[in-house]
Amino acid sequence: MSDNIQGKVWKYGDDINTDVIFPGKYTYTVHNYAEMAQYALEDLDPTFAKQVQTGDILVVGKNFGNGSSREQAAICLREAGVSAVIGKSFARIWYRNAINNGLLAIVCPAAVEAIETGQSIAIDMQQHQIIVNNTAHAFAPFSQTAVDLLNAGGLLPYTIQKLQAKTDSN
Repeated sequence: MSDNIQGKVWKYGDDINTDVIFPGKYTYTVHNYAEMAQYALEDLDPTFAKQVQTGDILVVGKNFGNGSSREQAAICLREAGVSAVIGKSFARIWYRNAINNGLLAIVCPAAVEAIETGQSIAIDMQQHQIIVNNTAHAFAPFSQTAVDLLNAGGLLPYTIQKLQAKTDSN
């Protein structure tokens, strides 16, 4: 995870559930992570998966990721190139799935209100700020555990690193 993230914004509203993020009809047929990306937000914005660029930032309203606990709803966004999701609030399970899969998810309602689709914004992870039109919007710092998971690329790479370090020290 970079200390400074910049990207173009894709902005959507409230209560976007996991079935909208990654359509349920693909849950049991698409298992390849890269393939999952092509279905990201398909029912909400059919242009998203075709036009999103690596480093783009998703900005959403409240209760993003409610619904089922499918991990594909975080993985498809990460694989599509989304560098961060900024929201007013996240469903608890989706938020945990995002962090466990190496996708940065930031709660910052003030920034969401200030951001418009298509803008370029910056996220300063050291200062815990989102910069929109030269105005800084503060967000709560992440726990060290969350930072470690994000830096490793998610729970699985983190666990592999820890096991490898333990094996190497023996």
